[in-house]
Amino acid sequence: MKTPFNKFLYIGFLALGFYQAIFHKDYLQAAASLGIGLAFDPFDTEQKWNNRPTWQKVILVIHLALVAAMFGFGIGLNEK
Repeated sequence: MKTPFNKFLYIGFLALGFYQAIFHKDYLQAAASLGIGLAFDPFDTEQKWNNRPTWQKVILVIHLALVAAMFGFGIGLNEK
């Protein structure tokens, strides 16, 4: 997809995830929203991973680490 539609969905799910984490403290739902956001790659989807610039790889890996952190918070804070 070469339209900016992916970018809007990516930013929307990112905003939703941060909203759920910050205001509702629902980290599992935030992890789910952020994870869905990864499905909508905001960069050129036709470009292979090895050919992408380093800064794009860094952004996506940090995003994936954030999803894992939210999942960890959700599991860890729900233990009683």
